[in-house]
Amino acid sequence: MVLRVANCSGFYGDRLSAAREMVEGGPIDVLTGDWLAELTMLILAGNRLKGRPGYAPTFLRQLEDVLGPCLDKGIKIVTNAGGLDPVGCAEAVHELAGRLGLSPSIAHVAGDDLTGRPFPLVNADTGEHLTATPLTANAYLGGRPIAAALAAGADVVVTGRVTDAALVTGPGIWRYGWSADDLDPLAGSVVAGHVIECGCQATGGNYAFFQDVPDLAHCGFPLAELRADGSSVITKHPGTGGLVSVGTVTAQLVYELGGPRYLGPDVVARFDTITLTDDGPDRVLISGVRGEPPPGTVKVAVNYLGGYRNTMTLVLTGLDVAAKARVAQEALWARVPRESFDEVDVTLTDSGLLRITVMSADERLVGRAFSAAVVETGLASYPGFYGLSPPGNASPYGVYWPVLIPASEVHPRVFLDGKELPTPPTNALTTDDAAPAPGVTGAAHTPGTPSAQAADATATDATATDAAGAAGAAHAAGTTGAAHAGETASAQAASAAAADATAADATSAAGGANTEAAAGAAGAAHAAGTTGAAHAGETASAQAASAAAADATAMGAAADAVAVGAVPCDAAPASLPAPGRRDGVRRSSAPADGARPPGHPTATSATSATSATSATTTMPLGRIAGARSGDKGGNANLGVWTDTTARYDWLSAHLTPETLKNLLPALTPYRIDRHAFPNLKALNFVIHGLLGRGVAASPRMDPQAKALGEELRACLTNVPTHLAPPATPAAPPP
Repeated sequence: MVLRVANCSGFYGDRLSAAREMVEGGPIDVLTGDWLAELTMLILAGNRLKGRPGYAPTFLRQLEDVLGPCLDKGIKIVTNAGGLDPVGCAEAVHELAGRLGLSPSIAHVAGDDLTGRPFPLVNADTGEHLTATPLTANAYLGGRPIAAALAAGADVVVTGRVTDAALVTGPGIWRYGWSADDLDPLAGSVVAGHVIECGCQATGGNYAFFQDVPDLAHCGFPLAELRADGSSVITKHPGTGGLVSVGTVTAQLVYELGGPRYLGPDVVARFDTITLTDDGPDRVLISGVRGEPPPGTVKVAVNYLGGYRNTMTLVLTGLDVAAKARVAQEALWARVPRESFDEVDVTLTDSGLLRITVMSADERLVGRAFSAAVVETGLASYPGFYGLSPPGNASPYGVYWPVLIPASEVHPRVFLDGKELPTPPTNALTTDDAAPAPGVTGAAHTPGTPSAQAADATATDATATDAAGAAGAAHAAGTTGAAHAGETASAQAASAAAADATAADATSAAGGANTEAAAGAAGAAHAAGTTGAAHAGETASAQAASAAAADATAMGAAADAVAVGAVPCDAAPASLPAPGRRDGVRRSSAPADGARPPGHPTATSATSATSATSATTTMPLGRIAGARSGDKGGNANLGVWTDTTARYDWLSAHLTPETLKNLLPALTPYRIDRHAFPNLKALNFVIHGLLGRGVAASPRMDPQAKALGEELRACLTNVPTHLAPPATPAAPPP
């Protein structure tokens, strides 16, 4: 017997017909959807200031199509579309049901909104103290309030800010009665929730090998067949487009990830214990996931108004593009001095777009005073001058500020049809008073302040994981690791405090920080209790501001510091056929607990074999590796995976933070942590500060770093010839 949990939304603005498609397309037990992201909370706050709903009204449009059929079929509906106003959203559902002549039991979960509550506003990434007044402050709740609502008979459960995975974990707790110490089943449900939370990204959407995906235009949404032991099968309804494969599931597993320990309010899921197995067409089994007690802290997503911004984009064509960019800027700054703005970002793209963004607390200064000055240069600037936007007013921007507070200070409340239910149970175990899960070794925990706990929980991860990868083991003894800060107690906190002291020895002249390589070179995991220095003095905005200025220097530095096996991105590739249908990527399974399959050579013998096979071929990295990237606060995550053990061994040895910076010189100014996942044949990189103060405040053309993975895959590198893909008649050379 399984619990079929379907997803019908991966973000606020996803396909409206998806709810109906999931209800009508096949049997499901629970219909869920994720409407919230860090940016969404800020958008909803802006809507509320304008007198609009503080929840996602598109949910009501979807619900209108399916509320009746769901009641008829006994399908429960669980949604985080309540956003900043779950009470208002629940009331709107009642009104909709009344218009439809229906009488569902409707619950809403509150207690996440901490706005106005006094608590230390210490940035979990940088250690800075916030002096501005928060616009929103929402704690990430877990799945138990959802389970309590379902147990009380709710047909529809509306929440505010919960972890994305809680939309699956909550129904799992309700159906199977998991207690706080059922750590492995809880962890398995978290992994399933992480896979389906982003909708079609689990079924072939945004997939690196998109040419393998049939009928992507009609991509079906995912569902998880969740079992009592926490294992699950990821699949989709028959007859829909898209693809569910080991490759598509791996791509989603490494999305918005930190280290192996994925922290949450219900459990810590060990992503280095996941096993993926082909279970038939469009079916992938997830099993073997181990869990640890949750941390003693909860992440709070704080947003505040940062000021005003404006952007103008000019097009540079023909000869002497760099000189034209200089002339354009000189003409502009002669009219509005550059130093009059709080922040300025200037980006010149390879395609000749000159993008100038200015920020200031003064709305007038960055409004038409700036954009009109750009237009005024139109007849006194470079030849071929034209822009992509007319002069416009400034727009406000928000700043994301992650905070950790003790879990004991967050009190979820559950209401059913307007009446409050008894307080839902909280987890009896946390890392303060419980040992790691059986079979998973963890560093000793030293109780302390929330920030100290976060630092302790993450200090050893980056160093330990490469020692594990090099040895071919699941993880090194003493690993405690950073986790996905995504939706819970934060791996971002980890990143600020994690392993800087040890990483310094591994930092390259170009500024790389391969923290795990330091451990690999030492041949042992980082000692328990080591925390290292935090980057408290270097703010994310300062990093972002320096990024554009450092680009030109980085380009030149990269040419002089190319790692072995890496080639500049403008080098000519060898003539090599591209791969066709990648059955290895689509259907291969991964070993449990990061272990090598039976008969696999050790890391040492693999290295010897690679040395013996010295012939290399210059080709885009993406011919043998997939990638997916995204945002998490001011940091970017870049997951890279491949399809065979031999390719993974080469990738793990080759793609260090230093090599990554050589391939993508724009990353040179930033600290990069790398985490190895041998069980998934994957690496994950966390680029600290790349997105400045978060998506809403980032001046980047790609503020969520969605394209970073594809930029990496397009870079040329020297790959051992025996690992290159075979020729296919239908595929042109790269």
